[in-house]
Amino acid sequence: MNIKSKCLIIFLLILALSSHVYAFDLDETVDDEIRKNYGTHEENLPSLPAITKHLETTKEQDVKVQTPHVTYPVYKSSNIKIKKGTSINVASTTAISDWQHAGTSIKFKTKQTIYGKNYTIPASTIFNGEIIESHQPQITCNGGLVVIKVHSMIYKGQTLPVNAYITRANDKKIFLNNIKGERKYLKTMWQKGNWGRTLFNNMLALTINLGSEGSTFILSPFPLAYGTICLGANALTSPFCAFFSKGGHVSIPAGRTFKIKLLDDLII
Repeated sequence: MNIKSKCLIIFLLILALSSHVYAFDLDETVDDEIRKNYGTHEENLPSLPAITKHLETTKEQDVKVQTPHVTYPVYKSSNIKIKKGTSINVASTTAISDWQHAGTSIKFKTKQTIYGKNYTIPASTIFNGEIIESHQPQITCNGGLVVIKVHSMIYKGQTLPVNAYITRANDKKIFLNNIKGERKYLKTMWQKGNWGRTLFNNMLALTINLGSEGSTFILSPFPLAYGTICLGANALTSPFCAFFSKGGHVSIPAGRTFKIKLLDDLII
């Protein structure tokens, strides 16, 4: 046997030994188990799980968990009813006068805590109002006018609707919600007659002086007659003159006491 043949035989032996080693290391138990359960066809194999979709869902859930839910306290009405006709004592926080026009805001506040049946109105509770009508003094000695409507209150930080009107202003009783200036007709009429009464008194005194002197006794009735005529004329004209005069202004400084009365039930 020549050298070439020996080399070929050795090469084939090495090749056979190396193939046997690789076959020994390969573990085919998994493949056998798959063939046993699903066969040899690919279509019988189960589909892979949707890993990507699961990951996306997990990310969305993580985002939702990380976002906190914030809640804010909200005032809830306890449905406590303050019946209509209830009067509430307040004080003005703004000045009120007949120079102010309709639409001007007026504010009141409770000076002390008000305790009622099943309800409490704390001190310094604000009531909001509005001037709905006003005018300055007019002829016939008519005084100025201010009409206020109370439309809301601030209770526990929330504005509640109110329907109320004024029954007392600056310690004076108010009728029909009309805060009026002083009506001066009778006073003005009396003032307009002052000059006639003054003239009559002067003429009467003159008549008495003339009558005490013998030489002027004859003239003494004339001053009295003149004073009487002027007094009568003044008494007749003073009502007419007073008719064209004006009354007093409405002028109430801030801090004065008022009383408001509910026209409708107030729910707090």
